[in-house]
Amino acid sequence: MNRNKLQHYKNISVRKVFEKETQLIAQIQSNEFTQCLMLWQAKEPTLVLPAGNKWPESETLNTALLANKWQLHSRKTGGAPVPQCPGIINLSHLYLWSEDSPYSISKAYQNLCAVLNGFFQQFNLASQVHATDFSYCDGDYNINLNGKKIVGTAQRVIIKKGGGKIVLAQAFILIDVLLDELIKPVNLCYQLANKTERVKAEVHTTLFEHITEQPTIDQLYQQLTQAFVDTGLYI
Repeated sequence: MNRNKLQHYKNISVRKVFEKETQLIAQIQSNEFTQCLMLWQAKEPTLVLPAGNKWPESETLNTALLANKWQLHSRKTGGAPVPQCPGIINLSHLYLWSEDSPYSISKAYQNLCAVLNGFFQQFNLASQVHATDFSYCDGDYNINLNGKKIVGTAQRVIIKKGGGKIVLAQAFILIDVLLDELIKPVNLCYQLANKTERVKAEVHTTLFEHITEQPTIDQLYQQLTQAFVDTGLYI
């Protein structure tokens, strides 16, 4: 069995990449490989909406997003609305949890955060892990630079046929985006869902705000892959 799989997409639709995730999960279920690291960037601005009553997908929301040149995509997942667009690098790490130790949500998140901290260390940047008030899709395992969110993380677990767990760990890395524009579709979604909270642009930051030389997306993909290798999580 081929143990690892690596996939890169620099210009892919959100719908297509989530279809690929589903295919990869099925392949791990079938024992074709044990883990996959997929790095991708959305080709067009798309708001990813968790499906369900908490975040209703209405015609009003869809029309308002389209008027601002944003697509809408709902998926069966928890969390809050997440904006995807060029200038954000996403990683999806699918892997079998080792049977040598009980599954731990916190440990799985800590593993992912160790990779991301290693990625920023390559730029001589010291990142911190904590929640970030007024950020989109806030959580305890955000990655921050100087108190501002630069990465959001997410995780879900799929029970493997015959026993074991497949972990899907995800990260959304702000590389080079206009933050004021990025939060608009999220706040529109909050407004139409009759929620009082709002996301603030100033609590976020991007990688290119902190470095002078700007790597290409291929170089960034290589550095993220190396960060996985350095932690021993992807060999």
